[in-house]
Amino acid sequence: MMESRIGFIGVGRMGGNMARRLKDKGYEITSVQDRNSKIAESLAKELGCEAAPTPGRVAEISDVILTVVTDDTSMAEIFSETDPSSLLKHAQGKLFINFATVTPESHIMAETRVANNGGTNLEALMASSITQAREGTLYLMCGGKEPVFKKARTLLEALSSKLRYVGPAGDAAKVKALVNMVMNCNTAALAEGLGLGDALGLDLTMLREVFSQTGAASRVLETDGEDMQNRDHECYFSAVHAAKDSGIALNLAQSSGLDLPIAKATFDQYRRLVSAGKGELDKSGIAELVFKGRMI
Repeated sequence: MMESRIGFIGVGRMGGNMARRLKDKGYEITSVQDRNSKIAESLAKELGCEAAPTPGRVAEISDVILTVVTDDTSMAEIFSETDPSSLLKHAQGKLFINFATVTPESHIMAETRVANNGGTNLEALMASSITQAREGTLYLMCGGKEPVFKKARTLLEALSSKLRYVGPAGDAAKVKALVNMVMNCNTAALAEGLGLGDALGLDLTMLREVFSQTGAASRVLETDGEDMQNRDHECYFSAVHAAKDSGIALNLAQSSGLDLPIAKATFDQYRRLVSAGKGELDKSGIAELVFKGRMI
């Protein structure tokens, strides 16, 4: 797939760095498009490609279109069946790979609409962050038709260090929702542990070290513990996205007849953070809700 022309829809922190990575690996980036035209124009200048005015223009001049949008509404817009500027106008013979953490239904919708317009579609969900996007070490979980996955494999390997085919359209989105649900619960629990430790007058550096050597250890401790202690909430995965993804998982639980009280409490905490106007903090910002004397 090295000879393929690559276009991007959504070039924020993740999409932009994925585009840079593929450019570094020798792929031809034809165009980038984003709701924030200034971001797209800046990246287009950096990569030497077109800042496309519409999603349809990206599809028109690309063979493979990578989409990295934020929610179901955005997915519905770029794959609109009524908007002549959507991706579907030029879907014939094109491959679409969608990286957005959205509902399974949204990924199934994209596959169906693309197929109806003569193209092929794959979901590739990321369990990684900005640094991994730039370095090409993403953890990718893919859903869709297996022959499409095999066709896209070489390109996806340029972006990832771990690559898994999960199953039909929607299945990777389900797995990603569960990954983020558990991650968010772990983050909320860590915040409470460190917040209580601080209230008890314990040295938090010592406490984090003890956590790391005992049953309190977690990946979140490695990525967020020091940031919670130092109130450094530079955004890698925002609180607003944490709330969205926990909400997706809770909707899946409801449709399955399950009650998940821990996930619900975590969702409520992230919604509280967003309601306080702090949704653009990193997910570690949930600590601000439980440490004494902090934001709330």
